[in-house]
Amino acid sequence: MNSTAQKTMPAIKMYSKDPCPYCVNAKRLLTNKGLAYEEIDLTDKPEELQKLKEKTGWKTVPMIFIGDKLIGGYNDMKALEQSGELDKMLGIES
Repeated sequence: MNSTAQKTMPAIKMYSKDPCPYCVNAKRLLTNKGLAYEEIDLTDKPEELQKLKEKTGWKTVPMIFIGDKLIGGYNDMKALEQSGELDKMLGIES
């Protein structure tokens, strides 16, 4: 029996707005991978969105975080997925 402790996957958090096709694509990618994520909808919260933009320097949604690290938007996450880096960041064995 393997006695190594199972690593905890870092939390995935996505800030989104509606309508946003990139947000839809990001949610689809995460769902298709079977990953749990927290979505924070900023559609009716322009002040919160502005604070997040100022904090991160990122100007568009989705803003996707793994743990405390901003990985970028949908295209950035898709590139990480295609290179295998997304699984590494999440501690998923391939």
